[in-house]
Amino acid sequence: MNDVKVNALMLRAVDYLEYDKILTLLTAEHGKLTVGIKGVRKAGAKLKFAAQPFCFAEYILAGRGERYTVTQASECESFYDLRCDINKFYAACTVCETAAALTYEGDGSGEIFSICVKALTDMCNGDEGLALIRFLLASLRLAGYGINNERCAECGAALSVEENMRFDMDTGAFTCWGCGTGAGVSGVTYAALCAAEGRSGEEVTADGKKRALRLLREYLAYKTDAECRSLSEYIALI
Repeated sequence: MNDVKVNALMLRAVDYLEYDKILTLLTAEHGKLTVGIKGVRKAGAKLKFAAQPFCFAEYILAGRGERYTVTQASECESFYDLRCDINKFYAACTVCETAAALTYEGDGSGEIFSICVKALTDMCNGDEGLALIRFLLASLRLAGYGINNERCAECGAALSVEENMRFDMDTGAFTCWGCGTGAGVSGVTYAALCAAEGRSGEEVTADGKKRALRLLREYLAYKTDAECRSLSEYIALI
């Protein structure tokens, strides 16, 4: 039996037996891991915090083969503020659901772990909508589904927030309205996507953020078949 120390973000918890839980952890060292944690549903359990949503902690895992159990944990950040605001809560849940959908058991993914932690930090400190758009764009890129939104993919012309354009789900690319055949996208949607990446000084409207998130939800589902319920809940709230 070997002990493993990991820095991890708690993505998902499922009740198991009478007092235990099964956790999905996204680790900096070993990618996504499924682990057990005993007794955390008892009142006063010392490791209860380690099974809370968005817990970022150093976990000590005891394992045999590919089965691990949490034996100790030391909290780095609870992101407690995200649990006190319903909009921020669902935005943070979207980060966790997306990370779970785009990663695999045991496949090292330190970069996506880092952008998850950054996104949750940004959500605590500011606009959770823009932070979520930024996270979705970055995580899709890391998964090989990056979006090309700098120039028209057909003619190479600069795209303008003053004009409608198109987005192709197959290629993940924007085109001028007359160049492509994809779904129509408004200028306010494009402005929100660019602003999230720091590439636009245009005003970002609430409607633009909502439309951008709808587009990203559809693109994520198209590429991965993942149904991100938390993102749908967040969009319905804003």
